[in-house]
Amino acid sequence: MSGPIPVTRSVGVVVLTQGTRPVELAAGVASVLAQRGVELDVVVVGNGWEPSGLPSGVRGLALAENLGIPAGRNRGAATVNGEFIFFLDDDATIPSTTFLQDAIAILDADRSIGLLQPRLADATGVPTPSRWVPRTRDKDPQHSSAVFSCLEAAVLLPRRVFDAVGGWAEPFFYAHEGIELAWRVWDQGRRAWYEASLEANHPVTEPTRHTAYYRLNARNRVWLARRNLPLPFVPLYVGSWTAIQIARWWRKPEALRPWFGGWREGWRTDPGGRRPLRWRTVWRMARAGRPPVI
Repeated sequence: MSGPIPVTRSVGVVVLTQGTRPVELAAGVASVLAQRGVELDVVVVGNGWEPSGLPSGVRGLALAENLGIPAGRNRGAATVNGEFIFFLDDDATIPSTTFLQDAIAILDADRSIGLLQPRLADATGVPTPSRWVPRTRDKDPQHSSAVFSCLEAAVLLPRRVFDAVGGWAEPFFYAHEGIELAWRVWDQGRRAWYEASLEANHPVTEPTRHTAYYRLNARNRVWLARRNLPLPFVPLYVGSWTAIQIARWWRKPEALRPWFGGWREGWRTDPGGRRPLRWRTVWRMARAGRPPVI
């Protein structure tokens, strides 16, 4: 007598690109199409680019201009269907053909997890940067744990969770949208999770390669607090990060000048709405080791 027929799970996949890395993009899309045991709905979003040369079964979505990383991902998310949604950068790949199946099994086994980030590794063997492990103290990439931010290069969520949190923070354009997404997952009564047993490949690059890195880093840090934190926590959070940045860069005026320019911009401009975390979320985060003041 045969056993029950396994249920194939559906995943909407969003790959974001500006069309500047065609070889890497092709490899990333191929790694998605190689996934076994899942039903895929894949879209490549061209942020200011018309996707071309895509393989069969992959749709392209052209955005007339570069709307920024969060907005580009949101536009792609609006076009795909699936019980789960997976975001992949155009320079990332997933080496295992059961990656999505294995990740979904983890989410099924622990329904408290609302966002899963795999361990990122450079396929050429370059050591993993500590910033790729989204924890403040334990930087061992082989250790799984609850986290309070995510590296956005490869992220899986149940679709209902993604919709409930309101998607990525579009006004940010670039930087810190993974912190807000993780916080909003916690506010849904779930946890963001770093899973060391799952691997995605991504080249080691420096975030400072982006010309506006220092300005957007500071502006979005202020916006993050203004958009998401209960009012008493806003100055505490921004103040702690200001102290950290000064300690890091006090001998680098070429970094601090644009950083403080972005810091002032963060206070003077509209962050795009406000939806503060519930106090019980703040308490859960504090009990889990990361009160939202650092």
